[in-house]
Amino acid sequence: MGQEKDCSLLWQGETHNGRALLESSEIIFRGEIRLKILFSEILELTANGGDLRVRTPRGTAVFSLGDLAEKWRYKIANPRSVVEKLGIKPGQAIAALGKFHARFLSDLKRTTGKASQSKITAGADCIFFLAESAKELAAVKATADKMSGSIALWIVYPKGQERITENDVRAAGLKAKLVDIKVVSFSPTHTALKFVISKSKR
Repeated sequence: MGQEKDCSLLWQGETHNGRALLESSEIIFRGEIRLKILFSEILELTANGGDLRVRTPRGTAVFSLGDLAEKWRYKIANPRSVVEKLGIKPGQAIAALGKFHARFLSDLKRTTGKASQSKITAGADCIFFLAESAKELAAVKATADKMSGSIALWIVYPKGQERITENDVRAAGLKAKLVDIKVVSFSPTHTALKFVISKSKR
């Protein structure tokens, strides 16, 4: 989603000025205070008169968003699946390498009907590669060697971990002579970095 808005926040009886950010699985407020609300902890969500009211077990946050209040309410109440965020389309051939969550694999198959686990099939449009540590990135080169044309490689890795960082992932892709073009929040715990073959080498 990636939207943001300068606004005021009413939280625990006090009003604070700052900026609210609507991410794929959370609302973040940065300003006189910092607050993060995960979609999964929201108990009630309403928009009225330009205010977005978010009730959680910790209390109720009221964001003064103006015209964005109803738009944010709708997006929070109807989040896109990770498959939609990643731009996967019906009919595409997908390869998933690694121990992905069963729900993600189910969403892939429901959307494309062609998801293949543990191997890259001929004519694949996109590859998902799960790496839980930097050591596992050693296999990126062999995976890249099987790529051709406009096929995309999404490397999915844990957020905020020392055992594997964005720099590790980007370095592995560049070493395999790929170009990183996009980063997406894959889940509350994982990030996905997209790589493709440079246009000059397709």
